[in-house]
Order: sequence, then structure tokens, then C-alpha cells
Amino acid sequence: MKIKDVTASVAVEVEIFQERYKSVLHSKNTLVDKVTRYVLKQQGKQIRPALVLLSAKMCGGVNDSTYRSAIMVELLHSATLIHDDVVDGAEMRRGLASINALWKNKISVLIGDYLLSKGLLYSLENKDYFSLHIVSEAVRRMSEGEILQIQKTRSLDISEEDYLSVISDKTASLIASSCAMGAASATEDEAAIAKMKNYGEYLGLAFQIRDDLLDYTGDSNKTGKQMGIDVKDKKITLPLIHALREVPVREQNVIRSILKSSKKRALKSGEVIEFVKRSGGLEYAAGVAEGFALQARQSIKDFPESAAKQSLLDLVDFVMKRQH
Repeated sequence: MKIKDVTASVAVEVEIFQERYKSVLHSKNTLVDKVTRYVLKQQGKQIRPALVLLSAKMCGGVNDSTYRSAIMVELLHSATLIHDDVVDGAEMRRGLASINALWKNKISVLIGDYLLSKGLLYSLENKDYFSLHIVSEAVRRMSEGEILQIQKTRSLDISEEDYLSVISDKTASLIASSCAMGAASATEDEAAIAKMKNYGEYLGLAFQIRDDLLDYTGDSNKTGKQMGIDVKDKKITLPLIHALREVPVREQNVIRSILKSSKKRALKSGEVIEFVKRSGGLEYAAGVAEGFALQARQSIKDFPESAAKQSLLDLVDFVMKRQH
């Protein structure tokens, strides 16, 4: 199943969003316009704008405020991906050359800043203060999550609690914000908005754990990234955290010595992957992800049945079964 099938109940609304998004991105500056048109080419599944639209549809209906929220979320998401590629030194993004590979880091950082400021100004111009508050909070959380991950990666000292804090801030915060903004554009019912935010938080946690599992189990032809790339980049995720907990200190030290050395990581990433598989890391992480998926489903169980609600439930299944 493709994401378009899952979000079919807002297919018309997604098309309207895409047209409005293109219009907002346009700039009179020729270089900015050239780069932002390239950003449009790199668009992925656009799950976050779809979540804004689905949440609004389930809570009362899509309106102009909903579309503005979807645009704001996508502007922020695009900005953070561009900045992430600079931080990671990534040369590819969704099968295309990254912005920094084509225009170097300085232009990339400035384009990321441009998109972020565009989103903030767009909200202010339309007096969408609630959305502005939610998105500003998400930006803070995403930045803190990235910094905590860098801090813990350097010391190779990351607990399960640290890991969940990182992915909650880095990934789940914007997904939760998307759902809350969509709901808030359609209703003033604070309980409904809170339930949607919870749904997004749990969905985001499940999504990231499944993504991290793909580094150990994924088909590189489908995922678009080489298996074991997280290990080579010294990213310690839940499967490895659990595996290290399950073995004696001597074996932990062997694995940590591989992770500390870039040369060893390049040569022995397969050894780390086999260690994780042997020590039950994959099964444990899959179980934690399933727990979050269940909480996501529970968060919206009290909403009346509708096509939008079914899409949100199907999206949880899609995340849990994804292979890329």
C-alpha cells in the first residue's frame, strides 16, 4: 500500500495544498526561486501536511486556516531537512542531490532560514497565533533533540530514556504539532486538540523506531540508504541500546571499541548488525514501536467513525509495516 492510498480521503485537499504551497514558496529573487523550485522536486510523502488535513477533517472540516497550517508545517519540515543535510554532510536527499551538494553549505543554511522565516511571517500575516506558538515550540524541541543526540553520540553513553527523549523531540514533535494544528483549525474543543496531539506524538515515536529498525533489516534498494549506515555514522538507536544491555561488560566493550573508531566502523558494521540481531535488539525495538502504535490508535478511539478517522488508523498500520 502507498501513502496516497492511505490518505485518499483528503486527496482533493492535498492537491489544493500543493498548489498553495508552490505559490507561497515563490520568490522575486531568482536564485532563491531556483533553489525553492528544486526543493519542490525533492518533496517526499508529505505525511505532515496530510496529517494536518486529516486531523481537521475529523474534527469539523478543512478550511483556509487548515491549509495555512499545512503550508507552515511543510515549510518548517523542509527547512529542517536542508539544515540536517548540512549538519550531516549529506550529498543525497530522496534520490536527488542535496541542496548543499549543489549550492554549498552557505546557500543551504540561508535557504533553510528563508523557509523558516517564510513560515513564521505567513502565520503572523494571517494572525494564526495558535499555530505559530505550536510550531515555535516544535522548533525548540527539534533543536534540543538534535543537540542531545550529538552530545550522547560523542560519549557513546545513551540510555533508552535518552533515546526516546531524542526521537520525541527530533521527530515526534513536528508530527504531533501537525495533528494539533489541524485539529485547532477546525475546532475549539481543547480535549479533541489534546487527543490529536497525543496521536501524533505516539505515531511519531513509532515511525522513528521503525525507521531505525530499517537500518538493520531494510532492503537498500527500497530504503534508498545502505544498510548499517546508522552504525557507520555512530548513531546508537534502540536495537543497539537494548542489545548492549543484554550482554556482559566485556562484550559491550568490544562493540563500543568498534563504534569509537571510524576505521573499525567502516570495516565491522556487519559485525555490529549481527550482534544486535543475536542479542534480541530487533524484537525488543519492534515491541516498543508496537506499544506506541497501540497508544496512537487509543488516542483517537472516541472520535466518531469517518473516512478521515479510518485514514489516521490506516496510517498507523502503514508506519508499522513500512519497508522504506
